[in-house]
Amino acid sequence: MVDNASLGEEHVAYQHLDFPLIKVSIVGGRPFSCGGEQLFRKKLLSARYGVQDMDGSARRIYNAALGTPEDHFVILLAHNGPTGLGSNLNDICGKDWVFGGGDHGDPDLEQAISLLKETGKSCVPLVVFGHMHKELAYRKGLRKMIVIGDDNTTYLNGAIVPRVKKLNNEQGTGNSSFMDDETPVLTPESEGTMRAFTLVEILDGRVEKITESWVSVVGDNTTLAEEQLLFKRGS
Repeated sequence: MVDNASLGEEHVAYQHLDFPLIKVSIVGGRPFSCGGEQLFRKKLLSARYGVQDMDGSARRIYNAALGTPEDHFVILLAHNGPTGLGSNLNDICGKDWVFGGGDHGDPDLEQAISLLKETGKSCVPLVVFGHMHKELAYRKGLRKMIVIGDDNTTYLNGAIVPRVKKLNNEQGTGNSSFMDDETPVLTPESEGTMRAFTLVEILDGRVEKITESWVSVVGDNTTLAEEQLLFKRGS
């Protein structure tokens, strides 16, 4: 498993970070993305990365993936997901704040993925992103967080918000009903919290299992409080 601790302070936007021991490469998408058809912070993207438009951004992502070792599989890591995964308000990148929904994915990310599939240069079993919150606007329900593509590429949205919740003092257990949804994100030093993790198991370049796990942290005690199976191959 590759997590934030493994990435450390590495900046992977338009770059790749290789892990030779497990033959995995992380390729970063466009930074500062807010979804949709327009580049966000266009002047900064131009000054820092030389990116002027969506086509140029797609080419940067594509070239970063081409630079990975041939025997590695690639995990694409982006702030927002690609277009083409649905336009209903509860779809993985669907607009949940406007009537009728709409596709709020990143077209440059979809273009880069299409280029990689056309050339067959890289194996991309997993595309991970966030931005589009699991809980829909106006309490309309929950978003679809996983899409399995026709080529078995798994698209995973990890935007569980808030990711850290405060436990009610009188409970101190792992049940989600004991969490205060109105509590803002807390610091890692906070006591009495529930913390969300999305865990992905990959075997031989294929996603086998995905779980949403909530860990209870009370003082020095850490326990797995809840685990929800989101995907299991063959199920």
